[in-house]
Amino acid sequence: MTNDCVYLHETIDIIGQGRAAYNEHMCAYIPTAIKERRLQMVGNFSTVGTTERWPESINLWEFLDGWDGVARNFKHEFTNAVHQDKNLVPWWTEALKYRSGGYDRLMLASAQTPRAEQLHSSRITGECYYHEIVQLKPGTATQYLAMIDDQQTEIAASYGWQLVGAYRHALVNDSEAIVLWVVPTWQHWADWENRRNTDQKVRKWLTRTNEIVIDWRAKLLAASAQSPLGNSAP
Repeated sequence: MTNDCVYLHETIDIIGQGRAAYNEHMCAYIPTAIKERRLQMVGNFSTVGTTERWPESINLWEFLDGWDGVARNFKHEFTNAVHQDKNLVPWWTEALKYRSGGYDRLMLASAQTPRAEQLHSSRITGECYYHEIVQLKPGTATQYLAMIDDQQTEIAASYGWQLVGAYRHALVNDSEAIVLWVVPTWQHWADWENRRNTDQKVRKWLTRTNEIVIDWRAKLLAASAQSPLGNSAP
């Protein structure tokens, strides 16, 4: 199994109470993104503010045509005087009511990361998602993703978790990874927090990665009501 796609990870700064409206507006763009940009949304999420920065939304996209698709999108958007897709002006105008800016990453996936269509067709859902940003020694992110594929997915499965994707930031020195897991219920996450410091499998994993991991930070996400990658909450 291989995954040669390029992914776009967007962290969106939300204005005031605008997160739900932004998420709905963002997901309404999905059909246009596929048709005009060959850009498939993996999922749209709200950050659980108690676990990190707020208010915030996260978008995860898959470029269906890899780097060629990225280049084609950039050419379309920036080969003009105003550096904006004229067809998106109404969409951007509406989005400005709900967001103030953000931070994007272009990413490459681990070999075992499912494609967006695989995730959607399997109807993966969870009450929450566990989102990790891992800082690594330069030149080791590719190695770290391989270790996740070979070892950490088994550990996560013992807690009922499933890998959405393991990615490395493509435009840094092979030194940053983002890993996203789907967690069946909030209690499944609590079980992880209760046990991870004493679970011997987890301790062995940390020991194995200690030489390349500089630091990591995690937060919880909840899928929006319109997200292709769903939320199992009623």
